[in-house]
Amino acid sequence: GSAVPPEERRLRDKKHLDDITAARLPPLHHSPAKLISIEESIAIQIQHKEAYEEMQAKLAAQKLAERLNIKMLRFEPEGEASMQYREVRVED
Repeated sequence: GSAVPPEERRLRDKKHLDDITAARLPPLHHSPAKLISIEESIAIQIQHKEAYEEMQAKLAAQKLAERLNIKMLRFEPEGEASMQYREVRVED
């Protein structure tokens, strides 16, 4: 048999694969998987669970407000709206 350098063989195999299929692996956007400790895994799961539950609560409150047709108005006790009812007195 003829000795084919490994690089040339790899290129030939790749060209053959390109000829017989159009399937491509998606590009790797994230770093490969890594091993973490069980404690770190539990901490991450708890953090994700809390974030998920907080988001679910916000969505539930939003849906309830929409269903009950509640309008949230802005309340500014120190703003100009609280000063409108006061009379202006000019003392001599």
